[in-house]
Amino acid sequence: MDEIQIRTATRMHLPRLTEIYNHYVIHSPATFDIESYTVEGRAVWFGQFGVTGRYRLMVAEENGEVLGYAGTARVRPKAGYDTTVETTIYCAPGAAGKGIGSRLYAALFESIENEDVHRIVAGYTLPNPASAALHMRWGFKPAGVFRENGRKFGRYWDVAWLERPLHLSDEK
Repeated sequence: MDEIQIRTATRMHLPRLTEIYNHYVIHSPATFDIESYTVEGRAVWFGQFGVTGRYRLMVAEENGEVLGYAGTARVRPKAGYDTTVETTIYCAPGAAGKGIGSRLYAALFESIENEDVHRIVAGYTLPNPASAALHMRWGFKPAGVFRENGRKFGRYWDVAWLERPLHLSDEK
C-alpha cells in the first residue's frame, strides 16, 4: 500500500472531487446543496483556487485515488473580508478515521502561512462529532451556532461556526 500523498489539486482531480462532493449532496446534510453537480458545473467552484494566494485546494491521494480534499475560499465578496478565509473539507466515503482530514489541514494551513490571511473560519452542520473533533484539534474555537438555517431532507439543521487565527501564536 502506498503512503497517502497530499498535494495541490489540479483540474484532472475535478471529476473525483465532484464525485466525493456529490456523495454528501445526496446522502448528508454536510452540505445544503440538494442537487448533484456535473464536472462542468463544478468548474466555476474549482476556478477560485490557485497555486499561490490565500485560496488553495489540496487533495489526499493513495494509490492514485483521491480520498479527500480541503481548501480555503473567500468568505464574502467585500474587500474588508479578504484577510479571512473559510475552509472546506470532505473525505471520500470509507476514508474517514484515517487521519486524512488532519493531514489535509496541515498541508493547507502551511500552504497559506505566508499569505495575507489573518483569520480562518469553518462551519459544519450539527451534529457532526468527527468535524467538531477535527476543528478543535486544529485550534478552532466556537464562534456561535446558526439555528435552523439550512433545510434538507425535510428538516431544518443547525450550523456551528468556528474560528482561529492563521497563526495560533496570534490568539488573543
